[in-house]
Amino acid sequence: MSPSAVPAARDRLRIAIQKSGRLGEPARALLASCGLSWRESRDKLFCYGETLPVDLLLVRDDDIPGLLADGVCDYGIVGRNVLEEFAAERAGGGKPAVSKEIRPLGFGGCRLDIAVPDAWEWEGPQQLQGKRIATSYPGLLAKWLAEQQVEAGVVMLSGSVEIAPRLGQADVICDLVSSGATLVANQLKPAVTIMQSEAVLAGPLQPFSDIRGELAQMLLRRLDGVLRLKDSRLLMFQAQRKEVPALLELLPDAEQPTLLQVDGADTLALQALCHGAMTWQRLEDLKRAGARGLMVLPVERMLA
Repeated sequence: MSPSAVPAARDRLRIAIQKSGRLGEPARALLASCGLSWRESRDKLFCYGETLPVDLLLVRDDDIPGLLADGVCDYGIVGRNVLEEFAAERAGGGKPAVSKEIRPLGFGGCRLDIAVPDAWEWEGPQQLQGKRIATSYPGLLAKWLAEQQVEAGVVMLSGSVEIAPRLGQADVICDLVSSGATLVANQLKPAVTIMQSEAVLAGPLQPFSDIRGELAQMLLRRLDGVLRLKDSRLLMFQAQRKEVPALLELLPDAEQPTLLQVDGADTLALQALCHGAMTWQRLEDLKRAGARGLMVLPVERMLA
């Protein structure tokens, strides 16, 4: 699609997600928790939205940024590393940005690392000067090398990057790392992190001007509610009025609490929505500070 081309207006929102792989099922579960459900096509490549006009395209992770750029889909759930690699390649070719990260989604976490042989004593990026670096992310690697003012050879590999030093194809690698077990198995160790990655919602640079704009705002509201509820709990307890300031200091992750006077006495009933883990230790600390009748309740839905 040429830069001046305008995608045809649609009355349904289309989201691309990974068909198979570590991001596919969590992405689908996240959208389902927003109240979406679908009817899947026979070829299992398209899911027609039934509860709302929001459809899914099931594709390869690496294809999602290109589908966004071409206007084939409106949003995509994709790894930040994939989205930024696509943007780096476009920038390297003198092309403008066409999409951006809309929301981090809190799953699929990993990092893009420079990994070196175990025998190396890492002394900093300048140690890579003149070296060969194997990677599946040449755009991101080239951008980082330029920022570090390091000239090195980039060896592009589509898979099995970690074995490249053992085969003599490269001196070091630049690859995604999750647990680090693959590096250990190939006598490599992480030296420096180029990017922290996770699944993100990617979308256009500008908001939609047709009915998709309303659908998009509704989807983002629901997503925000679901993501905020991930570690959120409703905390309820009673305390003397004089003890409330000290108790609230123990709840830095709480929204503005609701306070109700109990039977005309100096006792207050408090309820607060807390967005951090409500551990036994926190409850013990609150009890020591004067809280009584502590209750922690799950929150099923929330809409700001």
